[in-house]
Amino acid sequence: MKITEHIKNASDTLFSFEILPPLKGQDISQIYRGIDPLLEFNPPFIDVTYHREEWEMKLQRDGTYRRITTRKRPGTVAICAAIMNRYKVDAVPHLICGGFTREVTENALIDLNFLGIDNVLVLRGDNLKHENSFKPEPDGNRNALELVEQVQSMNHGRYIDEDLVDPHPTSFCVGVAGYPEKHHDAPNLKSDLDWLKQKVNAGADFITTQMFFDNKVYFAFVEKCRAAGISIPIIPGIKPLAVRNHLSTLPKIFHIDLPEDLSDAAERATDDRHIREIGIEWAIAQCRELKEAGVPVLHFYTMGKSDATQRIARAVF
Repeated sequence: MKITEHIKNASDTLFSFEILPPLKGQDISQIYRGIDPLLEFNPPFIDVTYHREEWEMKLQRDGTYRRITTRKRPGTVAICAAIMNRYKVDAVPHLICGGFTREVTENALIDLNFLGIDNVLVLRGDNLKHENSFKPEPDGNRNALELVEQVQSMNHGRYIDEDLVDPHPTSFCVGVAGYPEKHHDAPNLKSDLDWLKQKVNAGADFITTQMFFDNKVYFAFVEKCRAAGISIPIIPGIKPLAVRNHLSTLPKIFHIDLPEDLSDAAERATDDRHIREIGIEWAIAQCRELKEAGVPVLHFYTMGKSDATQRIARAVF
């Protein structure tokens, strides 16, 4: 079922979450251990992220250099199929521009369509560590807007090979990312909203936001979107503070601000266990306010760990 249909049919705020594929060499039992404790909240869908391969050039004994993969999370499509088979819950694979040609993207979408997967979340993706700015693959999509356009072309039966006879149209529900504190590459929030509006005009069906810790930021973002004529569902993304280094890494990696009250409380904490409790209580208060405001879904970034999300959800749902 499409996410927009889940939202339309719901009488109250829904619960969903995102998981990471395991690193190469690990098995799917890790995924199941992260999902099982959260099934009590009846998630209608589960997001499965995709991460680009990371590599480095390593000096060999003969003096030459060899490209060595240092980090890889394979299996997004297979994991989506396993989730739907095991749990009868819709899986939402992430599609990114980085590392994909348009042909590889098309083939991935064909596979997803064969599996009966109705939803995709399309993203540009991050730069590689050695890149100063994002660089697409040759003949790859340069940004999420072009990726939305490719998915919608297939939804209308238009494939890369224009000579196909009676090509079957897909029917994907397309999600895109929204940034309440703006995307780090955008010069300002207005410019970022203009870009988001283009993605909506190209056929995006729902928006899932970057994590935020101040609900005022989310509410202001939704208000600006509505004023700009963006009327599709806007799903808030939630992540609880868990360890001390989140005070520095989350703002740096995700380009977000932490409220002073939250960071001050965490700074005074004696250890990570105390910080985790602070983070859970803060997220509970966030989620209760958002749910009271009637948000369509509370979407949790679990990073493969379900215990904190389970405690939050039990206090809210």
